[in-house]
Parts: sequence; structure tokens; C-alpha cells
Amino acid sequence: MTSATSAVTSAAPAATPAATSEAQPTRLPLIGDRAPDFEAESTHGPVRLADYAGRWLVLFSHPADFTPVCTTEFVAFADLAEAFAARGIALLGNSVDSVHSHLAWTRAIEDRLGVKIPFPIVADLDTRVSRAYGMLHPNASATAAVRAVFVIDPESVVRAILYYPMNAGRMVPEILRLVEALQTADRDGVSCPANWRPGDDVLLGAPKTEAEVEARLADERLKLVDWYLASLPGRGA
Repeated sequence: MTSATSAVTSAAPAATPAATSEAQPTRLPLIGDRAPDFEAESTHGPVRLADYAGRWLVLFSHPADFTPVCTTEFVAFADLAEAFAARGIALLGNSVDSVHSHLAWTRAIEDRLGVKIPFPIVADLDTRVSRAYGMLHPNASATAAVRAVFVIDPESVVRAILYYPMNAGRMVPEILRLVEALQTADRDGVSCPANWRPGDDVLLGAPKTEAEVEARLADERLKLVDWYLASLPGRGA
């Protein structure tokens, strides 16, 4: 019995590195990570992450073309496309549909709703982009991407991540506000409080030493609530 068992055990093939790696789940990108590189076909031709170097990018996925909620979202993104562009922010859609499906859908949106979709949409039929960015959630759908949003900065670093379920559309003005807040924080070395809008007061980080506390209390430029909670007038986007 022992020798037979040993023979069976020794005859079993060892897992190859390729098979082992395929079995491992893809690590989802986190805030502060470098955005996963990609190259894919889109409605505007081939696109790569490198094409957006030096610009802010909002990469967002949708479950499927020719669906009600997704249609309203694309109209909302198109309505604010100029506002995004004015702030140096590119838009890039993504789903597991084909280029032909994307083209037919965007044409239908223009024909039926009078709205032209000005930004490219990735045709992620092989799901490489969706898997690299964690857009496929098996408990939501085995094949369709959830409503994910990745804000990627000019250095190709992930700065914000949003996930929405299949049955709730995104508030597109909030996505624009989020990127504006990140741009303001980077530019001025500040933080943006709850419900902040461009031009509103911004927050300073809490002091870390007694000397910094004293300097904070003596700074007449500040709106001081307490030694740790101080704001400066905003200066717009």
C-alpha cells in the first residue's frame, strides 16, 4: 500500500510556473500604485496608457453597450467633456464589448439623443484591461465590468478609485470635482474639506511640533478654529 501510494504521488506532475501564475488572482491597483500599463483597440484607434503621460486621466468602465444606465452615464460624461478637457483631464471608457458594438452604440446615442461621444472607448474583448484594473467582480457579473473609475495623475500614478454597482449610475460632476480637488492639493500643498468646490477654503495639515503650533496660532492669514484645524482662502481651479 505504501509503495503504491508513493508511486502514484511521485507520478503526479508538478505544477508549472505558468499554471501557478494563472491560478493566482490579479492584484488590484491601489491608491499610490503605478497604474497598470495597457495597449488596446478603441473607437479612436489603438490606445496606450503612455499616450496619457503628462495629463490626468479618468479611466472608467461600464457593464455593457446599449443598456439604459450606461447610456445616461455616457451622455453625462459627454456633457462635461469640455469641462474635463479645460482642466487637462482626459476621459477613456472601457467595456468588454467590441469596437463595432461601441461604434453602433455611440452612433445610436448621437442619432437618438443628439449627443456626440467625444472620447475613446476601449474594446476590451480579451478583458486584459478590465482584469488589470479589477473591473470584473464575479459576484456582480461573470463577464461584465462593474462601474469602476480610476483617476490617474500625469505621472501615471493611481490617485483615486471609485466603484459603483450595476444598478446605480455615477454622479459625473463629483468625478470632475474629485480631480479638481487632487489638482488643487498638488498645486498648493493643501487638503480639501468635505463638500469642497473650486474656490472654497482649503485646509492645512495639523502642526507636528510645539514651534509649528505657535507659528500656526500667530498666522493672521488663517481662519483658525483650533490649533489643528485651520483653513486658507481658496484660489480657484
